[in-house]
Amino acid sequence: MIRGTTSLIAHIGFPTHAFKAPMIYNPYFEQAGIDAVVVPMGCQPPDYPAFLRAVFSLTNIRGALITMPHKIVTVGLLDEVSPTVQIAGSCNAVRRAADGRLQGDMFDGAGFVRGVQRKGFKLAGARVLVVGSGGVGSAIAASLAAAGIGAIGLFDSRAESATALGDRLRTHYPALQVSTGSNDPAGYDLVVNATPMGMNEGDPMPMDISRIAPTTFVGEVVMKTEMTAFLAAAQARGCAVQVGSDMLFEQIPAYLEFFGLPTTTAEVLRSVARLSY
Repeated sequence: MIRGTTSLIAHIGFPTHAFKAPMIYNPYFEQAGIDAVVVPMGCQPPDYPAFLRAVFSLTNIRGALITMPHKIVTVGLLDEVSPTVQIAGSCNAVRRAADGRLQGDMFDGAGFVRGVQRKGFKLAGARVLVVGSGGVGSAIAASLAAAGIGAIGLFDSRAESATALGDRLRTHYPALQVSTGSNDPAGYDLVVNATPMGMNEGDPMPMDISRIAPTTFVGEVVMKTEMTAFLAAAQARGCAVQVGSDMLFEQIPAYLEFFGLPTTTAEVLRSVARLSY
């Protein structure tokens, strides 16, 4: 029930048809008796900078979840950002401080890493390929580096994006081996699709599936369907996989803490979620 006392969390992106967060947060709020609601807000890029400031002029706004295509541009619109945002070059959570300043953080990478670790994959010293160097790919790469991986390969259809991410990683993690320019998954312990490929039926594969070893752990960020064509193909090769929604469930507790709301676990969130595809 939405009341006059309800705190709003804006879920801002475009398009909104693939949004899954409202189907997780809102059932949890209802079950836990928390007077808050996540509301999808479709906003196209030309309108976004003004809209972000405007939505935080609301007196009952608690925070904002930021998703594609706004995660990167958000960084330059805020008054203060976390070190993770600085490394990732993108932001997916915004709140208003008591003094009115807009503060940003990034939890995509943390959610992905926590999910992989929960499944028993050891990141220390691992060789990782991340395909896609946009907001989510950069965040995952930053969190993987913080988790102690040994080497990372970066690829993006826009080569300059992968190069820039590689430079940022080298600055903050000088011991990390960084390479760019190839999406060949051969020889990696973990490969990640951090591109939108798989959002639409008939999308090309983000990498050559036949080059992925059966011992490789394969992760996905696309949440349009639970099992994307990419993950299904990897699973058919014998690979352990992580679905896109795992990253979402694992990062939500961090979001709740950031917004000053009662936190929970990924297990509780899954038990009450009402996901549909």
